Amino acid sequence: MTTVNPNCLFRSLFIILMSALSLKLSAQNASDMSPENNTLKDTLHQKDLLDVYKGWFKLPPIPNNPHPEDKVYFTLNPLASAPTSSGNALVTSTTANVYLGPKSTTYLSSANFAPYFNFNKQFGLPLRSTIWLKDNAWNIQGDIRFLVYPQYTWGLGSTNTTSEKTWINYKYIRFYQAALKKIKPHLFVGLGYDLDYHFNIMNGDSGVNLKTFTGYPYGLSGNSLSSGLTFNLLYDTRNRNIYPFPGTFLNIVFRVNPGFLGNTNAWESIFADVRKYFPLNIKEKPNQQNTLTFWSFLWWNFNNGTPYLDLPSTGWDEFNRSARGFYQNRYRGNALYYFEAEYRRDITENGLFGFVVFSNINTVSGSGTMFKSWHPAVGTGLRIKFSKASNTNFDIDYAFSKGYQTVLFNFSEAF
Repeated sequence: MTTVNPNCLFRSLFIILMSALSLKLSAQNASDMSPENNTLKDTLHQKDLLDVYKGWFKLPPIPNNPHPEDKVYFTLNPLASAPTSSGNALVTSTTANVYLGPKSTTYLSSANFAPYFNFNKQFGLPLRSTIWLKDNAWNIQGDIRFLVYPQYTWGLGSTNTTSEKTWINYKYIRFYQAALKKIKPHLFVGLGYDLDYHFNIMNGDSGVNLKTFTGYPYGLSGNSLSSGLTFNLLYDTRNRNIYPFPGTFLNIVFRVNPGFLGNTNAWESIFADVRKYFPLNIKEKPNQQNTLTFWSFLWWNFNNGTPYLDLPSTGWDEFNRSARGFYQNRYRGNALYYFEAEYRRDITENGLFGFVVFSNINTVSGSGTMFKSWHPAVGTGLRIKFSKASNTNFDIDYAFSKGYQTVLFNFSEAF
C-alpha cells in the first residue's frame, strides 16, 4: 500500500507563505548576486516571485552594485530543502555568498547552514561550503554535519519487500574537507579528508537483531568509525550550480581508509558522478528553459569490513538528492549504480512557472542481483521562479515507486 503524509497539503501552503518572508531580503541582493558567466544573457523579460512581491508592495527598484566583489550576500529561506525521501522536514536555511576575486573570472563562493527536523524524529545540523579563490585557482569544499537519524533499513540487496524492514537508531558526525587546484579551464584535481562517525547505534524494534536481520556483521552496534583520505577529480563546464544550464559535470572521488587513521578494517571506495545537460531550444528562445538532463553515478566499495552505515545506499549521495520516489536508505550494498533523466520546461514565457518530468532507476549488490534487478521511480514537479538573478526556483515534486510515494519541497534542482 502506498502512503502520503497527511500533512503534505498543509506543509505546502505553509512553505509558500513562509517563503514570502525572505523575498524582501533576496530582492535587495538579486540585482548583483550572479557573476557574469553565471547568469542568463537576458533577464529583462523574465519574472520571478521577487517581481511579484515588489509589485504588491510598490517597492522602488534596487540599483545595481558597481562593486559586487566588495559585498557579502545573505539569503534567508525560512523553509528550504531537506534530505530527499527522509520525510518532509521543517528547515531554516541561511546562505552567505561572496566573491573572492573579480566577478568576471571567479565563481560565487557560498556557505549554507540548514538545520532541520522532521516528523520521523530526525534532526540535523548541516553546514556546507564551496569556496572559489581568485580566478578559480582553488576550490575548497566542506561538508560538516551532526545528525540524530533514526530510519528504516531493509538490509543488503533487493531481497526484502517494502514491508520487510526494521528501525535503526543512531547519531552521526560527518567531517569532509577537500582542496582542488585548477590545472586547466574547468578541470581541477586535489586531496581531501573524510570522517564518518556513527555512534549510539541500536535497533529500534524490540526483538530484532540488526546483524541477523541484515546478514552483515560490521558497524551495527555501538559505534563505527570511517576515517580516510580522498583523491578528487572535478570537471565542470556548467555556468551555475543552483540551476545548471547546458554543460557537463564529472566528479570522481577515490577514498582510502587505512588502519593507521583509526579504522577497524581498511577499505577503499570510488564514487564516479557524471551529469549532462542538453538545451533543446538554444536558437529560438535561448533564455527559455527547455532542457533534457541526465545524471548517472557508480558507487563501489572494494573491500569487506566497511561499516554498514557507510555502504553505498540510495539517497546518500553527496547532497542527499538522488532516488526521488524511494525511501532514503531503501537499497544498500557494496555497490550501487544509479541513473536519472529529467526534462525541464518553462510554462510561461516570462519564466515564472515551469515544470519537470523525471524518472530514475537503480541497481544494488548484496543479493546477487547487481545489474539484474532494477528499481524504477517516476515523478513530476512544479517550478516557481524565486529569483531570476540567481535562477533559483521553488520546487514542488511528486514522485513514486512500487510501494511508496512522496511530495518533496526544495529551493534548488536535484542535479
